[in-house]
Order: sequence, then structure tokens, then C-alpha cells
Amino acid sequence: MKKNSKFANFYLGLIFFLMYLPIGVVIVFSFNESKLPVRFTGFSLRWYEQLAGDSAMLEALINSLILAVLSCLVSAIIGTLGAVGLSRIHWKTKGVMEYISILPLMIPEIILGMVLMAFFYMLSLPFGMLTLLIGHTVFCVPYILMEVKARLVGMDPSLEEAARDLGASSLRAFWDITLPLVMPAVISGSLLAFAMSMDDVVISIFINGPRLSTLPIKVYTQMKTGVTPEINALCTIMLAVTLLVLVLYSLVGRWRKKNR
Repeated sequence: MKKNSKFANFYLGLIFFLMYLPIGVVIVFSFNESKLPVRFTGFSLRWYEQLAGDSAMLEALINSLILAVLSCLVSAIIGTLGAVGLSRIHWKTKGVMEYISILPLMIPEIILGMVLMAFFYMLSLPFGMLTLLIGHTVFCVPYILMEVKARLVGMDPSLEEAARDLGASSLRAFWDITLPLVMPAVISGSLLAFAMSMDDVVISIFINGPRLSTLPIKVYTQMKTGVTPEINALCTIMLAVTLLVLVLYSLVGRWRKKNR
């Protein structure tokens, strides 16, 4: 098949249509006047008004944002340092260590949640924000570690060696040379980890306390009584914020390239 053939363009357009159709339906029905997600009966901001007055839902959203930001910050530090450390060692067990570092991604979530719950119970840690933070950090670290490790593979090691030859310490060379070069990988891995943290339900249910609710758990528990289009409104707002962040990140990246 030719790269620029009409069939190839049609196939690509069909794939994108099927991928983004559910998102478009959610956005459209967030402005639906009717509560039943069957047909569009009229334009209304009713569900956005209800969302603004739903203190429980907003509290769950704030908890999820705090948890996602904190877990991403901790994971970025651990994942970046771990990737740099793995790139500099030459042990025979290096392959095993790399395999173990991404093991949380390969373990089923229900198994990982049960293991973390038993571990926290053995340590007598009260279930709540602390256990959620530790649990989310566990499965967020591999995303950042893999991104940074891939970036380090394509980086010229002579750059840091030149800084060392000019008298820079190991810490100074890492801060001035290595970290700026791997920062795009750290940011992209952190964005992916942020999305996974905001989306997690299974692990959070096992390690969450009775007095704390995150947004995914709140939505999941509402499935028993029926989800209102208020969730559609919330998803639309979160999608708009995500797109805004991505656009700003792209603009900042282009601005940095022009000013180099």
C-alpha cells in the first residue's frame, strides 16, 4: 500500500474517528439537558452547575490532584536517579535489576493492591493519603524510569566527562549537563504517571482509608446508583485542562528551541 494513497488516508481517518468518538460523545452529552444518555434533547449547563455545587465530588477531585502531583514529584526524583544509576553500573546483575525496576507494571493491579495492603498492615500504617502516596509512587516510578533510561541511551557520555575534566564535581556535572538533557523525558514520563495516578481504581481501593475518597473511587462507587451527566461535565473540564497543559508545554518547548 502506498504511503499517500487514498485508502491509507481513509484508514487513518477511520482509526482516529473510532479512537476519539467516545470522547466526543462525553463532551456533547455533558451539555445535554436530559439526564438519560440516550439522545440529545437540548443544550444546557445544568450539569456544570450541579458539579460546582457538589462538594463531595470536588473534594474527591482535589484529593486526586494532590495525590497525583505528589506521587509524580516523588516518582520523578526516584525514577530519574534510578535511571542514571542503572546507566552507570556495569554489574552482571544489571539486567535483573532493570527487570525488577519495571516489575510493578507487569504485576496485575489486583495482586499489587493486595500485596501493598498486607505490607501496610504489617507496618501498622494508617490507611489514607500516606498509603495512597506510597502505593501510587510504586507504580508511577517505572514510567519515568523507562523514559529517562531511553533518553540516557541516546545521550553522548563525553558531555559529562568534559564537564568533569573542566573541574566540575559529579553532582555539578549531573545538575548542569545530565539533568537538562533528560528533563524532556522526565516531564513526559511524569505526565504519563500523572494520568495513571488520576485513573487508578483497583490499587486505591485496597490501600485507601474510610475517610478519604479519590475521584476514580467516587465515580466507581456511584456506578451502583447510576452515573449522572455530571461526570461527563467533570471529564470535559479535565480534558480541557489537560489539553491546555499540553499546548503550554509545546509552546514552552518551541520557545526554548528558538532562544538556544
